[in-house]
Amino acid sequence: MEQVQQQWRKLNGERIKIPIAEEVTNVLMREREAGHELKVCIGTDSQVKGKVTEFATVIVFIRKGKGGFMYIHNEITRQKMSIKQRMLTEVGKSIEIAYALCNIFSRYSVDMEVHVDINTNPNFKSNDALKEAMGYIMGMGFAFKAKPHAFASSSCANKVVQ
Repeated sequence: MEQVQQQWRKLNGERIKIPIAEEVTNVLMREREAGHELKVCIGTDSQVKGKVTEFATVIVFIRKGKGGFMYIHNEITRQKMSIKQRMLTEVGKSIEIAYALCNIFSRYSVDMEVHVDINTNPNFKSNDALKEAMGYIMGMGFAFKAKPHAFASSSCANKVVQ
C-alpha cells in the first residue's frame, strides 16, 4: 500500500515540529494554567477522489464554555477499499492516535471520546460498519460517539479532508 504521510498541523496551517504527544502535553499544561477545563474528541473522515482516498484525523480540544481548537493529520492512499473497509480504516486511525495519547489525557484528567463518521440509521451504507466500530472502540476502553453526535469526524475532519 502506497502512502504519503503529512505532519500534524493546526487549523491555520502551522506545522507541528515536535511529536504530537509532546505537543498535546504542552497544550494540556498551558490550558490547565489558564484555568480551562478541557474535553478531547478524536475522529477521522475520508474522501475518495478518483484512485486516491484521503483521510483526515483530528484531535479536537474543547474548552468548556470557551470554544476550542484542533490539530489535523492528513494521509493519502491509493488502496481501493469498500465503504465498510474505509469506515473501519477511519476508526483504526482514530484509535491509533487515541491509544497513543490516552495516558497523557489520563494524567491530566481530561475526558476523551472517539468519534466515528458512521450513520446510526440502517438505511445508510456506512451503518454496515457500526457494530464492529463500536465494539473496537469500546473494547479499547474509549468513549464512543457516532452520527449525529460525532462532530469531530463528521464536521471537523470532514472540513479538512481535501
